[in-house]
Amino acid sequence: MTTNKQTTSKIDYSLVLILFLLFISSCIAIYSAQTTGQYNENFLMKQIVWYVIGIGLVAIVITIDSDQLKKISWYVYGLGLVLLAFLIVAPDSIAPVINGAKSWYKVPGMGSLQPSEFVKVFLILALSRVIVEHRQKSQVKTIQTDLWLLFKLGMVTLAPLLLVMQQPDLGTSLVFISILLGMVFISGISWKILTTIFGSAVVLISTVFYFVLWHPEILEKYLGVKEYKFGRIYFWIDPYNYQSSSGYQLVRSLLAIGSGETTGKGFGTREVYLPESHSDFIFSVIGEEFGFIGASLLISFFFLLIYQITKTGMETKNDFYSCVCVGVISMLTFHVFENIGMTIGLLPITGIPLPFISYGGSSLMGNMLAMGLIFSIRYHYKKYMFSTSD
Repeated sequence: MTTNKQTTSKIDYSLVLILFLLFISSCIAIYSAQTTGQYNENFLMKQIVWYVIGIGLVAIVITIDSDQLKKISWYVYGLGLVLLAFLIVAPDSIAPVINGAKSWYKVPGMGSLQPSEFVKVFLILALSRVIVEHRQKSQVKTIQTDLWLLFKLGMVTLAPLLLVMQQPDLGTSLVFISILLGMVFISGISWKILTTIFGSAVVLISTVFYFVLWHPEILEKYLGVKEYKFGRIYFWIDPYNYQSSSGYQLVRSLLAIGSGETTGKGFGTREVYLPESHSDFIFSVIGEEFGFIGASLLISFFFLLIYQITKTGMETKNDFYSCVCVGVISMLTFHVFENIGMTIGLLPITGIPLPFISYGGSSLMGNMLAMGLIFSIRYHYKKYMFSTSD
């Protein structure tokens, strides 16, 4: 009896409650979305199955402490690279091209599996280990040691990034970059270096946008970039001018969310047809049926989730754990911001799902794997905190 009480006391029940609320929100939204979608499948039941599998992943990961995680970090990172690399050469019978991207493996009995969703978590572990080991070896900080750390973090991220860009998968590529940026900010690298690098990046991106919007012929002439490749930016800025083609999805999403107004039309009362509403555009379903209030409530769940992970990262005394928390926060924050941003026209459409809400086995299991790391941190932190043997 005592052992069971001690074990259950190490579980972060606040985090459990938040995930349960997200699970309920996902089930409600997917149930409604599948009734008016273009597919004749029971996505809700499949999502519940994926959640059950995800809980199993959490149960496994929660038993692994920081020392073990550090030991296996390079192994899982390497496994992730192998899986991404094999996608490039794998035959269509193993890795079919779906929606113009070769990002999935066929798995008997499971449909398809997207390895990049797991590589996000593997990358977090690898970057955390690089930072912690660098701090241990470089007791005296200098410009040279900071640049060396930045180089190592960049190289570790570059490998999976280049492989994902071959698929091509812009959304996942941006997630890798967001994870890197979050880890760089807490790595201890001098702000003088970071200010210079990020300042230069802002100038470069601004320059590219300027030429794309006003002088695309220059990019086409000197860099060989075809003008049609800028379509994603053009229909993002002016979707109504492209609503009969590439801007159709965004226009329908804006119409759905806008028609929900303050309180929404009510559960199951959808009037705006929106393709892929059960996956990438699930937020549009919530906005239409539950309005501003329902959408705000869902966003508050994500705020609570990020707060809880931040709290865990600040309370633990383990540097590796703290880095892992920052990586998970960076990944989830970017996912939420980008997904919601693209459905309301704030950001370009990149095909990034809404964590824990959108239908998708690979995405959900990848996110649950990340949450398993957070549960593990809290579990082992409390174990060490209340242990009488230390």
